[in-house]
Amino acid sequence: MASVSATTKYVRPVLSLNKNEARKRVLALYKLWYQEIPQILLDTSLPVTEKMCFDKLREEFRKNANETDIRVIDFLIIKGEQDLQETLEKWKNKGQLMDYFKVTVEKKPSDFLGKFLSGQD
Repeated sequence: MASVSATTKYVRPVLSLNKNEARKRVLALYKLWYQEIPQILLDTSLPVTEKMCFDKLREEFRKNANETDIRVIDFLIIKGEQDLQETLEKWKNKGQLMDYFKVTVEKKPSDFLGKFLSGQD
């Protein structure tokens, strides 16, 4: 029977060498976005408030808060920097920016009692 040798593959880091460095990059990107939101609102005249934008920024960053792979974190940082550049250079139009603020639609009830209580047929 052939023996199985245990090998480990070394993966080169994208930007960060360790989690602490990746964390610093994430915080720096967050600060950049936070500082640029007022200017973005002035340039694009979006029908949202600064507070709504700050809340959405926090929500987008917390969406990936549980990510532990440094390479994935680095790719998310690169994507965030590209999104910021596209927004500041006005390569994103108003509709693309408003996609971040999609209205959530409540799921329609499918059972008899739920339909009855909501007034549907």
